Amino acid sequence: MSVDLPRDVVLPVEVIDVRLDPEPHPLEISHKAEIAANWEREIASNPRLFNGTVVLVSEMSYEDGRLTGHCHAARYATFLYWRRHRDVPGTGHFYAHAMLVSSDNALVAIRMAPHTVNAGRIYFAAGSFEPNDFRNGVVDIDYNMRREVKEETGLDLAVAERGVLAYVLSTERGTVIFRRYWMPLSANEIVSRVNAFVAAETDPEISGPVVIHSAADQPDDLLPHMPPLIEWHFSQQRH
Repeated sequence: MSVDLPRDVVLPVEVIDVRLDPEPHPLEISHKAEIAANWEREIASNPRLFNGTVVLVSEMSYEDGRLTGHCHAARYATFLYWRRHRDVPGTGHFYAHAMLVSSDNALVAIRMAPHTVNAGRIYFAAGSFEPNDFRNGVVDIDYNMRREVKEETGLDLAVAERGVLAYVLSTERGTVIFRRYWMPLSANEIVSRVNAFVAAETDPEISGPVVIHSAADQPDDLLPHMPPLIEWHFSQQRH
């Protein structure tokens, strides 16, 4: 098993055939004690972490616009262990971004809340895939995107124009598949709506929205995979 994609290049995706394997992830079996010990350290540092179910990749490849792979349901503790040991073979993180584009062509990202594992970091609203993001065993990236954007920002992607193609970027930190969604709102209007949603939440996942107006407008605290996505967007036509 391997995760074998070209690194650090944005690639178009026409077909997504990433499947959920019912068997446990090999990492969860082979490193059970280490995962448990690391989880104790993680919750000692941040007691609000929840050991829910996420999805980790065991195999993934890309060829001629086709992204294929196998995923396994795993505990969040397993994912956090992998984050500290990214060189474990046959293991990878696969997640999705809905790239929100305002009517005035700004990108709208989010800053994560202080209690989250990525506290203060900036990226597009996202979360790890979960088993309910798969339809007939195959990942539904747009369902995941709609769910995560709604949960974090209150925005409904049903009002947006969906980009024709998805794209993938693989780095040493993981593999992100993303799609542009053009919102029928200006950046200021999106900011107002997201801020109102966050203010009304008892325990919001994000601190608030972050607007990016150009390829040169890259705020501090961006996660490392974000600059290539920002630069890609502002170099592309609408499609």
